[in-house]
Amino acid sequence: MTVTDTNSVAKKRQVEGVVVRRSGAKTISVQTATTIRHPLYRKSMKRTKRYLVHDPKEQAAAGDTVIIREARPLSARKRWVLVSISHKASVDTSEV
Repeated sequence: MTVTDTNSVAKKRQVEGVVVRRSGAKTISVQTATTIRHPLYRKSMKRTKRYLVHDPKEQAAAGDTVIIREARPLSARKRWVLVSISHKASVDTSEV
């Protein structure tokens, strides 16, 4: 008995983070933050992690809040792809 289910494809993880820098052509560095509770002292701690993300249209800039999802390995360290930009960073031109 074989059961074919077209919806059996695993869901890819999606996370939200902030673009920290452009790391070359079509690559951005995204930093995500999660809060965990210390196992003994029960204090909330903030943990951050950076991901290299593929940005094929080169539309994200530093400071933007973006949504990324897992993908197949695209290079040695790049395994995430840009889904959308949630919030564009405001450009402050008064310092120029």
